[in-house]
Amino acid sequence: MRRWAVTAAAGAVLVSGGCAAQESGDGGGGDRGGGGAASRMWDLPGGSEPLTEEDGYVPVGEGLAVDADVPALANLDPELLEAVREAAAAALDAGVDVVIVTGGWRSERYQEHLWEEALREHRSEEEARRWVASPEESAHVGGDAVDIGYTNAADWFSRFGYEYGLCQTYANEMWHYELAVEPGEPCPHPVADASEKRADAPAPEE
Repeated sequence: MRRWAVTAAAGAVLVSGGCAAQESGDGGGGDRGGGGAASRMWDLPGGSEPLTEEDGYVPVGEGLAVDADVPALANLDPELLEAVREAAAAALDAGVDVVIVTGGWRSERYQEHLWEEALREHRSEEEARRWVASPEESAHVGGDAVDIGYTNAADWFSRFGYEYGLCQTYANEMWHYELAVEPGEPCPHPVADASEKRADAPAPEE
C-alpha cells in the first residue's frame, strides 16, 4: 500500500513530515555519509537530554550512507528502505557520485525540536508548516519519508525515483521522498509544500 495519494487533486491520504533544511551541494566535499555521522549529540535547551543517533539524529549538513545500520534508516518502513537502497545503487551506476540520506526516521522529540525551531525561525505557524511538521503529522516520525542529498542525487531521484515507487512529495523540497506509486508508475505532481498536503488530508475517521 503506497503512502501518498496517487493524484494531488485527490488530496493526500497521509499527513506528512517536514524536513530540516538541507545543505545543497554538487556532490563534492563535506561528509559523505557513514554510520558514524549521527552518533554525535545535539544539545537541547532547557536541560533536556541531547538528541542522539537513537533519535534518528543526523547533523545538519551531513548525511548517512544508504547502507548504514542506524535507527534513522533501520526504523524506516522496510519497503521504503529497500526502494531507497535500490534507487541509490542505480543512481551510482548512472554516474551520480554519491547518494546520502540527510533525514530518515525521527523520534517524536527530535521532530518536536525541529517544529519548535521552525516556529522561532518563521514566526508564524502558517509559514512553519510549509517546511516542518509537528510530531503528530510527520511522515518522518512514522518512518515513511527520507531526505536525499546531495543536489545531484536528489535531482536523479526526482527524474527516476518513480521506477522504484519513490516520488518527490513537495515542490519546495527537492530532497523529500515517499513511496507514492507502484514501481514504474508515473508520480503525481508534487504539491506546493507540506502545508498544502496536510490541508488536503481527509479528517480522521470517528
